[in-house]
Amino acid sequence: MPPELRIGGLTRLSTCDWPGQLVATVFTQGCPWDCHYCHNPDLIPPDRPTEVSWAQVLGFLATRRGLLDGVVFSGGEPTLQPGLPAAMQQVRDLGFGVGLHTGGPYPRRLAAVLPLTDWVGFDVKAPFDDYARITCVDGSGAKARESLALMLNSGVACDIRTTVDAAWLDADALSRLDADLAPFGIATRRQPYRTEGTRPDRQRMT
Repeated sequence: MPPELRIGGLTRLSTCDWPGQLVATVFTQGCPWDCHYCHNPDLIPPDRPTEVSWAQVLGFLATRRGLLDGVVFSGGEPTLQPGLPAAMQQVRDLGFGVGLHTGGPYPRRLAAVLPLTDWVGFDVKAPFDDYARITCVDGSGAKARESLALMLNSGVACDIRTTVDAAWLDADALSRLDADLAPFGIATRRQPYRTEGTRPDRQRMT
C-alpha cells in the first residue's frame, strides 16, 4: 500500500532547498499554522485538491538515480502527513539523501522521522512566547521549542533560520529570540522576507 501522502507540488531540480545538494523538492499539502508572511499559502489547506501522486514522484525519482543527491520534503508542513516516514524510507531505498523543511508543530512526529533524515531546514518564527502572533495558533511556540530541542539532540545536520519581516519581528523581538536560543547554544540564520506568493492582506500587521 502506498504511503498516505498528499502532494501539492514537485520541483524537479533545486539548488537552494538543501544547501550544497542537487535535489528534487516535494511540497506536501496542508499546514496547521497560518503564518502571516507565508509564501506558499495555497499549501496551507489540507483538503485542497492535488494533482501529483506519490507514485508519480517515485516514478520520476527512479529516472534521476545518480543525477540527484537527495529529496527534500517541504510544504506546507511535511510532518502533518501520516505517510511521511514510509515515503522517506522509500526515498532512502532509492539511494537518495533525505532533507526536511519543518517549523516543528508536531514534536512526536518529528522525532519519528529524524532517524530517516540527513538534513533539516528548521524555521524558528519568533520568540517562543510570541509565536501565536505569527502562526495564529495558541501554544505553537511550545511545540516549536520542543521540536527544536529534539532536532538538536538528534545530531542531524540542520540549518536554523528565521524569516525577518520588520512588520512582525522588530529589533526587540529579534533580541528576545536570540535570548530564547542562547540556552541551546545556537543562533538563527536570518533570511529576508519576500513578497512573492504571499497574500497581500496578510503581509502587514493590522
